[in-house]
Amino acid sequence: MQRLSLVAFALLCSVSYANDRPNILYIMSDDHAAHAISAYGGRLAKIAPTPNIDRLATEGAMFTNAFCTNSICSPSRSCVLTGLYNHTNGTFDLSGKVEPGQQMLAIQMQKAGYQTAMIGKWHLKAEPADFDYYCVLPGQGKYHNPEFRVRGDKPWGKNTIKFEGHHVTDAITDLTLDWLKTGRDQEKPFFLMHHYKAPHDYFDNAPRYESYLADVEIPEPPTLWKRDAKFGSIATRGANDELLPHIGTSIGSRNPRRSYLLDLPKMYPAEFPKNYNPDHYSDEENTRLAYNAYLKKFLRCVKGIDDNLGRLFRYLEETNQLDNTVIIYTGDQGFMLGEHDYQDKRWMYEESQRMPFLVRYPKTIKPGQRFDTIIENVDYGPTMLDFADAQIPSTVQGRSFKSLLETGKEPDGWKQEAYYRYWMHMAHHDNPAHLGIRTKTHKLIYYYGCNYDGGYQTPPGWELYDLVNDPHETQNIFHDPQHRELVADLKQRLSDTRKRVGDDGSHFPDCEAIVQKFWDYDDADQAEAVKISHQYLRRRQEELKAGKKWVTTWKGNVTDDD
Repeated sequence: MQRLSLVAFALLCSVSYANDRPNILYIMSDDHAAHAISAYGGRLAKIAPTPNIDRLATEGAMFTNAFCTNSICSPSRSCVLTGLYNHTNGTFDLSGKVEPGQQMLAIQMQKAGYQTAMIGKWHLKAEPADFDYYCVLPGQGKYHNPEFRVRGDKPWGKNTIKFEGHHVTDAITDLTLDWLKTGRDQEKPFFLMHHYKAPHDYFDNAPRYESYLADVEIPEPPTLWKRDAKFGSIATRGANDELLPHIGTSIGSRNPRRSYLLDLPKMYPAEFPKNYNPDHYSDEENTRLAYNAYLKKFLRCVKGIDDNLGRLFRYLEETNQLDNTVIIYTGDQGFMLGEHDYQDKRWMYEESQRMPFLVRYPKTIKPGQRFDTIIENVDYGPTMLDFADAQIPSTVQGRSFKSLLETGKEPDGWKQEAYYRYWMHMAHHDNPAHLGIRTKTHKLIYYYGCNYDGGYQTPPGWELYDLVNDPHETQNIFHDPQHRELVADLKQRLSDTRKRVGDDGSHFPDCEAIVQKFWDYDDADQAEAVKISHQYLRRRQEELKAGKKWVTTWKGNVTDDD
């Protein structure tokens, strides 16, 4: 009898301890760039405010130097879930997955006494089986009448529910609210990953937003029109600019294979003049039409997210859970919104590499804080585990920044470089493979330009940007003699960072051989880069002549889900 009493007392203490700890709500939207959130004060802030997301910045903290380690969906999600860089967790590209038993964040939260749930976009192929509850989209999922995969008697992927007549953003919010109301164990704190599909392209908003911004001319980035002669490198422009039409998807007609001018008039005819024919308009007029269609559909999807977060926050407030919940809002990466005449993500340029990151927890985080500390998505999981008083496995490469949020002081020995590597060489959006570091003041990018096997080469090149004096990255100063010492220092820091994070190239040795071959980038390397540029131009011209829209250049398999 005494033994039973002790057990009951221990259980009671456990429940009390659990209730003392905060709930953790991790909200992530797909491709939601920081400069499309009004709290960040970008060019869109006045015409497309995001008041509910901004509330987290006003009542909590906002980071201006939060970065993904690879600006593509699956790899970014794997970094958050595992706390590991992609070369360690094995998710290099869209074919990657995190198997059950390896979904570290869910496992550690469960061990700490949290009830765990994953709702919305998953995009990691393997079943999210380490969560107590999940309801996730298959692959990218659909914007309208979405279907979700749930746990059931059939094999993974075969148990589904469908939301007829719903927009996916509304459906995901409905699912989360239903789980909070009826699916929760009220004796446990919750850990909930609430992931929106929006605003992933091709954007498709709920019908109620069709009039939003309809008569507004969307502010344009200056680099949409002016590609400065010192922007980029032979890697992104080709020798004598010969690859400008073939590197990076375009808004206007620059890229003959992939541009929004080709795609959007067919997808969103209402956004273009009646009986629209691009031949009847100038290049500038066509680009402006495509840009406005692109941005309006994107921002309508963002409006839907912000409104739905208002619903979610109201529920937490009405049930007295808001102030006892660590609320994080972020994206899985940034997104190019016309800068440099680029769309999509994948690039290491600021608009793509930077992630929004806002967090509110009034019990320990002072309101209105703004941090320029460098954080990466591998740090998100450890930070959430720290708030949950959960164990952070020693194998995790990321580091908690909870103490920074609570004290305002950057921890001793904190990293001063964010590492980046994009592997999917020339897949989907014509982006060359590259790696680099981002410091608080500079960015060094190395386009090594090959696939996993060292093939399908594009010209290698280096780019260096002074982000203090050139925040929009228009002047590549890598070859400027007066910056020779800076280049040497940053290249050494890049080499040291690769060692720190464990990217030794052993996973794809043929690729690493190319990385090392052009690392010094002496006169002979630069002459070889010119030859590779000419060779690639001939190859691309042959592909276009043969009508090849998609070219398999990487290791994974391209599917509709990607």
